[in-house]
Amino acid sequence: MNNRKYNVAILGATGNVGRLLLDVLIKRDFPFNQLKLLASERSTGTIIQGRNGVDYPVEAVNSNSFTGIDIVLASAGSSISQQFSEDIVKAGAVLIDNSSAFRMDKNVPLIVPEVNPEALKLHQGIIANPNCSTAPLVCILKPLQNYYGIERVVVSTYQSISGAGKAAMEELIETTQKAINKESFVNNVINQKLAFNLIPQIDVFLDNGYTKEEMKVILESRKILGLPELKITCTAVRVPVLICHSESINIELKKSSDVKEFKEVISSNPNVKVIDSPSEKIYPMPISAQGKDSTFVGRIRKDESKENTFNIWLVSDNLRKGAALNTVQIAESMIKQGII
Repeated sequence: MNNRKYNVAILGATGNVGRLLLDVLIKRDFPFNQLKLLASERSTGTIIQGRNGVDYPVEAVNSNSFTGIDIVLASAGSSISQQFSEDIVKAGAVLIDNSSAFRMDKNVPLIVPEVNPEALKLHQGIIANPNCSTAPLVCILKPLQNYYGIERVVVSTYQSISGAGKAAMEELIETTQKAINKESFVNNVINQKLAFNLIPQIDVFLDNGYTKEEMKVILESRKILGLPELKITCTAVRVPVLICHSESINIELKKSSDVKEFKEVISSNPNVKVIDSPSEKIYPMPISAQGKDSTFVGRIRKDESKENTFNIWLVSDNLRKGAALNTVQIAESMIKQGII
């Protein structure tokens, strides 16, 4: 990296991911000069203390908020990103957006730095951060594609409620307590009762029978990997876990492998950690992955029903690699490549 310091704005600073963006920037010693926290009018005056002991006031975002800013890290939702994207680009800043607003725009790079950093050079002022299930998935698929080639991927996600926001997390806690006490309750944030339950729906259903969330994983994986014809299918399930998404992945390779070599290949990504000793009951779980930056993989075994095919279990903190961490890593990669 160069010695320059950058003026950074966090858009959506009071949300789950926004607060974590601040934490990740400071923890990773990101070279920022000015750091501006932006949110809606109702959050004006809120003070967020960073892990460096500094108090950062939250300002109400408006079209003039981005003057003098170099990088905008946004996690305020698609409508807000779309509303202010033109103002951000006109101000000369780069928008790294954590919503779904621009992910499938052919003119916007969709980036996981360990997978496709070269695509950053194509940006026109906006860079998209992928879905919180897609990012860790492609970290696994990329080295496998490079080494063996991939024939087909079947993924089932088990997604925590933090992916639906702070209000949904609070509702799960409240309704779980009421369920334990055998009290009646009504869900106002989540579309179904999640306490002691699973919901095989995340986002709305589309005409093809898939949910929008499932199609995000499919289409985004193809774009990031540069494999528009990749055979991949997905089922997304909401589970009563606060933080960390899990994925059960079945991967058919184009070449043969054994388990030992397979593990070595996926471990070539330094941010992927293999935790796999079933006889000792050691495998990735949300409770142990929470708050950690790595993507954890275990239960690695050959699929006995199909040649050249493996089953794996993946767990990742969705607020980190699936959101805040990857967003900051994109900015770091731009600096490393001299793009900004």
